[in-house]
Amino acid sequence: MLESRGEKTFYFFNYIFLFILALIAVYPFIYVLSASMSSPQAVVMGRVLLWPKEITWDAYHAVFKEKGIYSGYLNTLYYTVVGTFVSLALTICGAYALSRRRLIGKTFFNLVISFTLIFGPGTIPMYLNFRDLHLLDSRFGIIIGFAISTFNFIILRTFFQSIPEELVESSKIDGASDAGVLFKIILPLSKASLFTIALFYAVSRWNGYFWAMILLRSDEKLPLQVLLNKLVVQMKPSDSMMSDMFTTGETVIYATIIVAIIPIIVVYPFIQKYFVKGVMIGSLKG
Repeated sequence: MLESRGEKTFYFFNYIFLFILALIAVYPFIYVLSASMSSPQAVVMGRVLLWPKEITWDAYHAVFKEKGIYSGYLNTLYYTVVGTFVSLALTICGAYALSRRRLIGKTFFNLVISFTLIFGPGTIPMYLNFRDLHLLDSRFGIIIGFAISTFNFIILRTFFQSIPEELVESSKIDGASDAGVLFKIILPLSKASLFTIALFYAVSRWNGYFWAMILLRSDEKLPLQVLLNKLVVQMKPSDSMMSDMFTTGETVIYATIIVAIIPIIVVYPFIQKYFVKGVMIGSLKG
């Protein structure tokens, strides 16, 4: 079909508008990357706008000289990989159970879970709960204490409900157990939603620092984001960074930010194709 002049005009301005929005979204990342590669003098004087000025790698040398970077990286990878796996496993089990019509008390459990989406316990009660359960300064506490997101749970449960009940009933007639139905019927049909939920959990785990900062006391258990918070928000560099901070200035902060976000940026393109499809399917009940 031929496009009218009005449609061509609309598409033209729409593309320009979207291009401007993309620039606004991408520019902060470009600036941080350029500043991390520029000399401190160029950054302080405001000469870095888009491209690096007086390129130097001193900031990255200072970052990787810090021992906490390596332990923080390993801890963050551990919390992200193991935490995402545990979160996804528990969310799948709960969402599948509450998506079945024959579950006794289904309405009550759904109401209780939905209640937590609106009303949270608060910071102090949660901290006291972790303390009473002896989960302070524990990697296990970080993994299991934040294993399930109500929002992700509802998305996955809604998608499971959209799968025709006839498929489940025919599998039951053929002698399949509930576990067989889940692993052979439900999960293969839910790849898009599962990748989406896994992405949500992985990003949340990777970026999480608040509760790790409150619950963890040992430096060897702290994730990378806590160190980043100390540098960017609290402005408290470690002793090994102090001498480099005088020579590299704010560029150390920018370099640390780049080091912290690169893994997620590398992983995201591989699962992006599942993202929109998974959210749209999981948010509609068929």
